[in-house]
Amino acid sequence: MNIENYPYRTEQIEDRLNIVHHRPLPMPEPELYRFILSSIDLTTLEGTDNEQVVQALCQKALDFKKQAGCMPAAVCVYPPYVHTAVEALQRNPITVASVAGAFPAGQSPIEVKVAEVRYAVAQGADEIDMVISRGTFLKGDYQTVYDEILAIRDACREAKLKVILETGELKTPQNIFKASQIAIAAGADFIKTSTGKIAVNATPEAFLVMMDAIKFHYQNTGKRVGIKAAGGISDPDTAVYYVKLLHNVLGQEWMNRNLFRIGASRLASKVAEKIY
Repeated sequence: MNIENYPYRTEQIEDRLNIVHHRPLPMPEPELYRFILSSIDLTTLEGTDNEQVVQALCQKALDFKKQAGCMPAAVCVYPPYVHTAVEALQRNPITVASVAGAFPAGQSPIEVKVAEVRYAVAQGADEIDMVISRGTFLKGDYQTVYDEILAIRDACREAKLKVILETGELKTPQNIFKASQIAIAAGADFIKTSTGKIAVNATPEAFLVMMDAIKFHYQNTGKRVGIKAAGGISDPDTAVYYVKLLHNVLGQEWMNRNLFRIGASRLASKVAEKIY
């Protein structure tokens, strides 16, 4: 596992972000909003969730087809409700994602994390959203972080793995870049900004650093890794800015639901209103 240092200074990051603000939209507005809606992981991750809440979420996801002509990429739920979501969404092209592996804190033994991932996959999850052990990372034990992601990657079997960095707790561009590289090296299909469960969630700065790590990996290996922005993206203008960043850094090849996602619970309805 080879970890490189991040090559950009903070002021360079800010300059790059400001430039993108003035760039044109990558596609006409109606098409852009359909792309955003079709990239959303519609999410419910609350202590009050139950089967009825998850069924309602799935029906909401399906209803967007009539309302907006497209549907979200996935619904994302806790492991006990994976089967409920699978049943509700059968024969529809919306995948079922599950947080697993001691989400959101990540503070459980790896054996417990792996067991939860295996349970979610056995229940029918198409995608697993795990979170790295930030305390382990911050003390500099990168090998253990890598080994844990690798073990969870193995437990996912055919399911896609999204690795949450929780960038608000990593704080610095150097840490975010290193964590991105570790997750990618361990086999992440996506790297994801945040759990949405702390004060600082997705930020354009963190998103940019993560995309730089993805681009670095692609230029060296030819392999594309996806990216997911999650936490605090609740209005269409913010979502549009993230898409502009995606298009300007990673390019057209990443402009699809297989390589780009937004994790949100409130955004989808607001975006759908822009399509009507």
